[in-house]
Amino acid sequence: MNKKLAVITGAGSGLGSSLARRFSDLGFHVALLGRNEDKLNKVAETLQSNQYSVHSVDVSDFAAVEATFKDINDKYGDVDVLVNNAGTGAFKLLEDISADEINSMIDVNIKGTIYCTQQVLPSMKKNNDGVIANIVSTAGLVGKLNETVYCASKFGARGFTEALLVELKDTDIRVFGAYMGGMKTEFWDGILKEDQMTHLMDPEDIAEIIMANVKERKNLTVEQVVIKNH
Repeated sequence: MNKKLAVITGAGSGLGSSLARRFSDLGFHVALLGRNEDKLNKVAETLQSNQYSVHSVDVSDFAAVEATFKDINDKYGDVDVLVNNAGTGAFKLLEDISADEINSMIDVNIKGTIYCTQQVLPSMKKNNDGVIANIVSTAGLVGKLNETVYCASKFGARGFTEALLVELKDTDIRVFGAYMGGMKTEFWDGILKEDQMTHLMDPEDIAEIIMANVKERKNLTVEQVVIKNH
């Protein structure tokens, strides 16, 4: 139970998988959360050690999230680091977005982040320690074309992150939001053409910056990490 425990949502690809490898390299037990178990298992095969667990879960389903975190706590102990990385988007004019797409963005991008954070707070408060990293997007900082609902969901995630910082200001629990532009990941499959992907950032580079802010710094408080490509 002494091994540090990191939980990563949306761990089946992209930034989530890059972060999983970095936590594994640091000796963490890494709990990989995502909807696609096959993708999670493929990521698990790339980790340095066998200190990982795979959990197929939809973060927008509160009961499923609650059960998953109970299983993780019972088997591996208290969560030291939570990375809320799961996200989804539909990029089109507002009148063309379906009700299902609206619900999906609100449910995953806002509710999923809230549900997972609720599960780790009691033990983090008990231990007066822990890190919560919310992976948001620059869409949580500024409005963008064809991203009305996506921006709304990401502004919501940003508001949640900033309010959580206030709520936890008298504790040693560290919370920060990471706001980055587009990355070269499966997220953009079917949305961007191949030639449009060239200006996107490498998730490995983003993971390195995020990890630098996850590592313990008693004398510094980082509340926002904004990463843009030139």
